[in-house]
Amino acid sequence: MDYIVKLAFVLLIFIYSWFFQIQNQEWDMLRSMLKDANNMAVHDAAQEMNEDARAQGRLIIDPAEAYATFQQSLQDNLGLNEDLSPKAGSRFNDQVKIIKFDIVDESTGVAFPFLYEDSGYGITKYIQGPSVIAVIETEHPVYIARSKIQEAITVPAIQEYRFNE
Repeated sequence: MDYIVKLAFVLLIFIYSWFFQIQNQEWDMLRSMLKDANNMAVHDAAQEMNEDARAQGRLIIDPAEAYATFQQSLQDNLGLNEDLSPKAGSRFNDQVKIIKFDIVDESTGVAFPFLYEDSGYGITKYIQGPSVIAVIETEHPVYIARSKIQEAITVPAIQEYRFNE
């Protein structure tokens, strides 16, 4: 009887460890997908230039077009609906949220290079030209209920134009 109790205990520990490992692998995969999609989305958003200003030699990003392009790129690359909730068959289980979307360009009155800092999301970078900065997040996958609630997966990305020197 003692052997069966010990075996059951070892089996429970093994199953718990196995689910914990699966949960961590899922976190890694979702974070990697979010990072790649965010990088592509800020790149796409940075392409939305104000053509009138560009004709005058100024690089100014159109905010409305850039945000729409950013959101569309996230939808296309992550398999999301218009409200950024997952479509059927998507790898994601929870809605992706755009928690920060900033444009830094000549229209904001900054001189480049510019030190961009956001301590809330841990972003500090010298920006060499007009840029799009975005932070997205989704909920941490949970396979094992624990007393500690896992923080959401938060991913920042910056796309900048560098001026030729």
